[in-house]
Amino acid sequence: MEMTMAHSPTQSDYLPGFGHDWLLPLYDPFSRLTGIGKYHQQLLDQAGIAPGERVLEIGCGTGNLLLRAAAAEPAAKFTGLDPDPRALKRAGKKAARKRLAVELDHGFAQQLPYSTASFTRVLSAFMLHHLPVAAKSEALAEVRRVLEPRGTLHVMDIAGHTHHARGWFARRSHRSAYVQDQLGDGVPDRLREAGFTDVRVVAQRDTRLGHIAFFEARAS
Repeated sequence: MEMTMAHSPTQSDYLPGFGHDWLLPLYDPFSRLTGIGKYHQQLLDQAGIAPGERVLEIGCGTGNLLLRAAAAEPAAKFTGLDPDPRALKRAGKKAARKRLAVELDHGFAQQLPYSTASFTRVLSAFMLHHLPVAAKSEALAEVRRVLEPRGTLHVMDIAGHTHHARGWFARRSHRSAYVQDQLGDGVPDRLREAGFTDVRVVAQRDTRLGHIAFFEARAS
């Protein structure tokens, strides 16, 4: 497991996974309680990662999706990036316990510290809605830049309309200004605006987290 600290962009604002740094220790227990793992698996099934591929997860947090992917396909190369050093530290400890070889970088999705066409696939799980409205387009343009030609982006995030939100957590999530920006067709529209092709909604599900959708897009 390798962890590096890349230069941070001028725009350094980010929203922690639970909204506050002090709530980070609750993130993994909450993920287990709400069954997020099965949605992570659905995203990985969609991505179909093959041996030798170079995979980046933006907003990897404490590493739950990234480590699941690395365990499933050890012959691929996995990199996780997150702006929260506390979350990365937890991810590093988990990777070491599981003896999984992943690279963990500190950085921001709107200024990815990687060369053009560095990755075969990019994953994003419950991350896009954390970005301020202006940063979403910047982040998607950066993802397109670091993807190799015909490489694919796989996104899972809160979507749908507010009336789909069932339960306290779902309603609270849907009231977020960041989430409101991507309700309905927001994500596909932004993907197309960033220059992605073959944009599609792969699946949608009503969950305790709210209405979530799975998206796929290809770098031209």
